[in-house]
Amino acid sequence: MQQYDPPFTINNKITNLVADVTELVVTLLFIHKDFLDQHLRKVSQIRTIHSSLAIEHNSLSLEQVTAIIDGKRILGHPVEILEVKNAHTAYKQLLSFDPLSVEDLLKAHKLMMKDLVTGYGHFRTSGVGVFAGTELIHMAPPAQRVQDLIKSLFDWYKHSELHPLIKSAIFHYEFEYIHPFADGNGRIGRLWHSLLLGKWKDIFYWTPVEELIQKKQAEYYKALSDATAKTDCSCFVEYILEIIKETLVSISCKNSSTDQVTDQVTDQVEFDLLPPVKKLLYVLGKDTLSSNQIMERLKLTHKPTFRHNYLNPALEQHLIEMTIPNKPKSRLQKYRKTNIKA
Repeated sequence: MQQYDPPFTINNKITNLVADVTELVVTLLFIHKDFLDQHLRKVSQIRTIHSSLAIEHNSLSLEQVTAIIDGKRILGHPVEILEVKNAHTAYKQLLSFDPLSVEDLLKAHKLMMKDLVTGYGHFRTSGVGVFAGTELIHMAPPAQRVQDLIKSLFDWYKHSELHPLIKSAIFHYEFEYIHPFADGNGRIGRLWHSLLLGKWKDIFYWTPVEELIQKKQAEYYKALSDATAKTDCSCFVEYILEIIKETLVSISCKNSSTDQVTDQVTDQVEFDLLPPVKKLLYVLGKDTLSSNQIMERLKLTHKPTFRHNYLNPALEQHLIEMTIPNKPKSRLQKYRKTNIKA
């Protein structure tokens, strides 16, 4: 087995980012202890799953993903629903995986991609290319080299004395470069990155870094492409460290008061975990609103899901009423709690 030697250069920017991220981790662990609260863990994991799949063009909203994970039926493409269920199954077992086990890597792929592609749980057996539209931007190594390359990468990680923040980012890049599977490389690569970081500090099991990657998706793919073009993945390491830093800052420093941050996060978590009807009643309050106004307050965009999970159950339970009950489909229709009168 050939010794793996990832091409990278440590620079001052990387060193400074590692110091910044480490300081933020200490702050979260010792000041914002509620970050590791069980409820917040669930919400963070749901956001991670939603964002990681959205990067792979899954169109389901965060609300729909939450409903699926809660065991509820939604209107959506069966493949996209299965992607959510599979990802949830894989992430539930995250803590049980050995990040340096090829067997566990294949198991994770099997859970993540079951019934979505052929050959799930196995390395690819043919060549693959990475395309931007119709342009080939990366031709992955031949299939017959994949197993040895992954084993060598794991061995490099095990013996490397680099800081975990640096070597996990290098691993992420090298994994995507090898492209060991026919499909699912992106979501497995991000899952494994979280696993590697979580083994260093368990806060990273519950840090939704993927959410910010999704928002800066173009930069993510550019960093991967630039690293390949330069034969030096330092630019990708910088990108990942900046994303991690920004994610941790958003958790710990949304305003000047750390107590207020914790309270805001906890309140958001409690709201996120409410049943759909209670969420509707909460945002409706004493107001009389149209369905579009209610959806806006709930931050929903998918009207069938809103009607199926929120509006219709509230009407059926007589918790809300229509302002024009004899014309249910009127464009002037609005809704209010049953005890609120005009």
